[in-house]
Amino acid sequence: MKKKLLITFVIIVLIGIVSGIWLYFNWYRLPGIINNFKNPIAENQPTAWQEGPSIRISDKPNVIVIMVDDLGFNEVSTYGGGLANGKLKTPNIDQLAADGVLCTNGYSASAVCSPSRAALLTGRFATRFGYEFTPTAKGYGKIINYMAKDRAMPPIYREEIDNQLPPVSDMGLPPSEITIPEMIKPQGYHSVHVGKWHLGGSKDFIPTNHGFDESLWIESGSLFLPENHPDVVNAKLTDIMDRFVWANLPYAVQFNDSPRFKPDGHLTDYLTDEAVKVIEKNKNRPFFLNLSYWAVHRPLQALQSDYDQLDYIEDHIERVQAAMVLSVDRGVGKIRQALKDNGIDDNTIIIFTSDNGAPSNLGLPDLNRPYRGWKVTFFEGGVHIPFIVGFPKSIPSGQSYEGRVSNVDIFSTVGALTGATLPTDRKIDGINLLPYLLGEQEGEPDRPLFCKSGTYSFLIKNGWKLQVDEWQDKKWLFDLNTDPTEQHNLVATEPQKLAELSKLRQELLSEQQSEPIWKGALTSPVKIDGTVKGAVTREDEYIYWTN
Repeated sequence: MKKKLLITFVIIVLIGIVSGIWLYFNWYRLPGIINNFKNPIAENQPTAWQEGPSIRISDKPNVIVIMVDDLGFNEVSTYGGGLANGKLKTPNIDQLAADGVLCTNGYSASAVCSPSRAALLTGRFATRFGYEFTPTAKGYGKIINYMAKDRAMPPIYREEIDNQLPPVSDMGLPPSEITIPEMIKPQGYHSVHVGKWHLGGSKDFIPTNHGFDESLWIESGSLFLPENHPDVVNAKLTDIMDRFVWANLPYAVQFNDSPRFKPDGHLTDYLTDEAVKVIEKNKNRPFFLNLSYWAVHRPLQALQSDYDQLDYIEDHIERVQAAMVLSVDRGVGKIRQALKDNGIDDNTIIIFTSDNGAPSNLGLPDLNRPYRGWKVTFFEGGVHIPFIVGFPKSIPSGQSYEGRVSNVDIFSTVGALTGATLPTDRKIDGINLLPYLLGEQEGEPDRPLFCKSGTYSFLIKNGWKLQVDEWQDKKWLFDLNTDPTEQHNLVATEPQKLAELSKLRQELLSEQQSEPIWKGALTSPVKIDGTVKGAVTREDEYIYWTN
């Protein structure tokens, strides 16, 4: 009896030791393991898109917004082509620009994804309704803080805030906000969301509860293909966030309110093919398609066939990134071809844009060239993005517009285009771009562009840009009209302009919701110049970013 008890005890101890060792080396895998246990992923299932009418019922224009994730200004060759020293070409995106309007001064509504998406769909600065930060899982800040604690400039971690964070699925766009599909519904529009959502995953926040009639959506992110798929080429980075992404992202989508299931093939092509089906089903009624690619966000995963085309790129990470850009470009081509095949290309406006600039963690220095800064910073590299508009029925080909336009303007522009009535019970920050893009109105809109994240904010008015980092009590003032790449800080030499913009900033801050829906648990120093390679030091120029 004693022998059996001893053996049992030894087995229990061994199991505990083995489990402890596994947890020590694999702790970052636990969120994904738990989520997959609670929400298993089914095999691929066909999407039952609703069938539109058999004959055309309206001449109202169709609207397609194509948003790419983390696409830098210089990753589209019509803007210069930063990948492979300009050798990589994006012919389909370039052709969209050649057939419409290339906006040289496009801006995202935020330097990170979720607030940017919230602003696009509502036409409002996201901080007006407290949507200030990107949803982040409880405990994630603690992990990042632990990994960076020995750096010369470690982040500032607030455990009490971290412990109070709601589940990521409940960090959603408030139902009280009016979205594009809700605004244009009375005009007879059928609205469909395809792709990344990242505005809440619980029932109250999913796309079909924000005005979309149908949706094939990704809550926050996905693998593009299973890691060991025979057709995939993977590129892994060295930072802890990349390990966390690879370990925890599913390969999964959802249709309306269905459970999760696997896509069919590489995610970017799958989303494109489903968007083509949406076009075919709705060719006879006015529709709004919000095609939100997860590419070119990491994890870096490309099709082998795309990778093989780029043998002139020696760096493996750059080659995979370039191949992912190719998949998006191919998607734009397929979407435009589907419109032509269904005879609705002339009467469809396409707005192509990005949610923010490219990140520094890829270690590729030219993604946002010629601009300084990266995703999460308000320097131009973080917010100056591709912005292309094609509308054959109304916009002559070969146009270029240099005025500043923003994703926050898409709401008002779509409202005017569709004949919808804009909400009058709330401040709408975006403006109707059509008079400017059609050449009916000269110059650029007389309004500020603005965003804040914690104690860091920026605004642009009439080409002058002010950034304020309250954490380090630092300001940057640039005249973008003469210094678009932000080389010369004019704080000391332009006191009158500094006072003018500082006053405007205070006015804008006073208009925003006093408290965010949830607070940021981590404030991190982020280098403005140079990639993520090498930790931030006090010799670097940097900002403090909160999330």
